[in-house]
Amino acid sequence: MEMQEANQGSEVSPNQTIYINNLNEKVKLDELKKSLNAVFSQFGKILEVLAFKTLKHKGQAWVVFDNADSASTAIAKMNDFPFYDKRMRIQYAKTKSDVVAKADGTFVPREKRKRQEEKGGKKKKDQHHDSTQMGMAMNSAYPGVYGTAPPLSQVPYPGGVKPILPEAPAPPNNILFVQNLPHETTPMVLQMLFCQYQGFKEVRMVEAKPGIAFVEFADEMQSTVAMQALQGFKIQQNQMLITYAKK
Repeated sequence: MEMQEANQGSEVSPNQTIYINNLNEKVKLDELKKSLNAVFSQFGKILEVLAFKTLKHKGQAWVVFDNADSASTAIAKMNDFPFYDKRMRIQYAKTKSDVVAKADGTFVPREKRKRQEEKGGKKKKDQHHDSTQMGMAMNSAYPGVYGTAPPLSQVPYPGGVKPILPEAPAPPNNILFVQNLPHETTPMVLQMLFCQYQGFKEVRMVEAKPGIAFVEFADEMQSTVAMQALQGFKIQQNQMLITYAKK
C-alpha cells in the first residue's frame, strides 16, 4: 500500500516501461530475466527485460513493452504477485529511465526508439531480434500446435477435438499434470509459480515431450490448492491447463 500511495503522488507518466522491485535477490540473473519474460509476455510484446548484477540494482528489474497499454495492464494484474517467494512491487519507470541508462551505459528505452527511427540500419538489426522473439511468441500462442493433443490414449474424441476435457479424469492425488505450456518453458519458471504454495516438492519435465510437466506436492490437498490458484495462468500467451496426474 505504501508503494501504491507513493506512485499516486509521483509525477511519473504512463509509459511502455515498468519498474519492478522487491524481487528475490538470491535468484540468478539469467533465471530472473527468463522468468520475468515468461510471466509478463502474456500482456504484450516485450522489447527487453533489464536486470543488473550491481549491488545498487539488486532486487530490481525493468520490463520494456512496445506500448504503454501493455505496461498498464501488467501493473494492474501483477502488482503484489508472489514471485520467488516475494511479492513484486510494480510501477511505471521514470519517463527517461535515467537509472537504466546509468546502469548499463547505453540503454534508454525512449531514446533508443527515437534512434531506431533515425537510423534505419540499426533499426533493421533490432527488428531481427524483435522478430525472433515475436516468432517464438506466435508459435507458443497457438495451442493448436502444442496443446491440443495431450498424451492421453484414452481420450474418447477422434482427432483430438476435445482433448482438455477427458471423460475419465484422474482422481485427486498429490501430483499435477500441466499442459499447454510454450515449448520454451523451463522447469525454473514452473518452480517459481508453484513453489509459493505449501507442500511443493518438485517439477518434472519430459525432454522428449515439450509443452507438458508434472508438479509434485506432499499431499492431494496441497496440490488441489495450487491447481485452483494457477488454473488458466498464462505463460506468454498460453493458458496453463492443470489436472491431476494419472498414476
